[in-house]
Amino acid sequence: MRTALSAALLCTLALFAAPAAQAGLFDKNPDQVAQEAVTKNLRAVTLWVDASWGFRNQGAANTLSRAHQAFTTRGYNVVSVEPYIENGDLQGFFVTYQRP
Repeated sequence: MRTALSAALLCTLALFAAPAAQAGLFDKNPDQVAQEAVTKNLRAVTLWVDASWGFRNQGAANTLSRAHQAFTTRGYNVVSVEPYIENGDLQGFFVTYQRP
């Protein structure tokens, strides 16, 4: 009984902790990520562009445009833009940039 209660408590804590950890990832704007890539002298960077909140078509397109601009001004080129679809719904894009 005690083990089951401990397991249930750990699962509940994990559910509440996961959104907080994910929020940090999604709160960064493309300009911040591009600047961090330059600061860390990264040759390639993959960025997640979320399309599941707000307007899926225009919101994601605007974010992709801002990301492309942020990385291009810092000397990176777009290598790939891969959509991620789950259960038939567009969730977002994995975008990879690379320095020549």
